[in-house]
Amino acid sequence: MTKSGRVVLLVLGAVIVFASLLITYQMAETLNVKERHDVELWAAAMERVNREAMGDYMSDPLVSSIINNRNNIPFIITDEKLRVVSYHLIPEHIIKDTEALHRTLDRMASHNTPIVVRFWWTAEHNHIIFYGRSATLMMLYFFPFAQMIVIIAFVIMLFVAFRSSKQDEQNRVWIGLAKETAHQLGTPTSSLLGWIEYLRDQNIDPMAVEEMEKDLAHLKKIVDRFSKIGSDTPLEIANVNEVVGDCVMYFRKRIPRNVTLDYNGLASQPVQAMLNRALFEWVIENLLKNSLDALQGHGAISVKIDSTESHITIDVSDTGKGIAKSNWKNIFEPGFTTKTRGWGLGLSLSRRIVEEYHRGKIAVVDSVIGKGTTIRVTLKRAFE
Repeated sequence: MTKSGRVVLLVLGAVIVFASLLITYQMAETLNVKERHDVELWAAAMERVNREAMGDYMSDPLVSSIINNRNNIPFIITDEKLRVVSYHLIPEHIIKDTEALHRTLDRMASHNTPIVVRFWWTAEHNHIIFYGRSATLMMLYFFPFAQMIVIIAFVIMLFVAFRSSKQDEQNRVWIGLAKETAHQLGTPTSSLLGWIEYLRDQNIDPMAVEEMEKDLAHLKKIVDRFSKIGSDTPLEIANVNEVVGDCVMYFRKRIPRNVTLDYNGLASQPVQAMLNRALFEWVIENLLKNSLDALQGHGAISVKIDSTESHITIDVSDTGKGIAKSNWKNIFEPGFTTKTRGWGLGLSLSRRIVEEYHRGKIAVVDSVIGKGTTIRVTLKRAFE
C-alpha cells in the first residue's frame, strides 16, 4: 500500500472513530435529559400527595406507579435537614453510615442538580430528591472509553502485524541474498583452489602459497556461513579455547605491525560449549575487526576466556577510541555504525548468532572514550 493510501485510511478511521464517539456522547446526553424529566415528573406527582402520605410516597398509587415505571434510577429523598425519607437502588449500609451517606449525596448533587419537592398544603417541610445516573446511562458514558481502548488495541495489533510481516519479508530478502552470494562465490573459490595447486608447482616461496591457501580456506568458511543463513544450524559440543584460538591465530598474521593481539585461551584449561563452529567463528572475527577499526593502526587487542561452573565468558578488549555509554546498546542495532563506510551489520549479525542460535548473550561491559572497549560474549558451559 502506498503512503498516500495509508494516510487516507488513517484519516477515514479517525473520522469514523470521532463520529462514533460523538454519537455515543449525544445519546448519553439525551438519556440524561430524559432521566431528569422523569425525576421532575416524580417530584410533580409527590407534590400532589395528601398530607397523610407525606412520609410514605409509595403508599400513594399514583406516585408508586410513576416511580416503579422508571425504577432504574438510584435516588435518595431527604427532608430539609438531609434526613433520609425514602431511597431506591442505594445499599442500606450507606444509608446507615452518616459519612458514607453525605458522600453519596454530594456525588449525586455533582452529577445532577437536586430537585426540591414543594408541597401544596405547606410552605415548610419541603423534601429534596437526590438522584444519580442509571446503569444504562453509566454504560453510555463509559462506552466511548471502552471504544477507545478497543480501537487502540486494534491499531497496535495491526501495527505489530504489519511490522512483523514487513520484517519477515526483509528477512527473506536478506536470506535469499546471502544464499545467492554463497552460490556466486562458489565458482571463483573453486577456481582459486586450482590456481593455488598450480602455484605449488612453480618456483614460488612455499610460505606465501601456504598463507594464500589459508586465505582461501577462510574464504570457503565465509561462503559456508552465508549458505547457513536461514537454514537449520545444528550445534555440536566444541572446545571454545580452540575455536576462538583459530580465529586469533589467523588474525595475528594479518594485523598491522603496530597492533598487538594477546590471547589467554591456549594456556587456559579447555572449556566446552554447544556451538555451530562456522557461525561462532564469524562472531569472533566481527569483534576482532571492530577492535582493529577502533585502533586505527596502533594499539592492543586482548582476547580473554574465563569460566564458572555453568558459563563461559569471552572478552574482546581494545585500547581504541571507545564508545559513548548512550550507544552501548545501539551498536548492536542493524544499520548503526560510527564508521564513514559500512552498513552497520557486523555486530547486529553477531548478536543474532549469539542470542538466537546459541542462546547466549553479547554486550558491552566497559568502554571509555579515548581508552578502549570490552565486549563480552557469554555462553552456557557444556560437559560431555
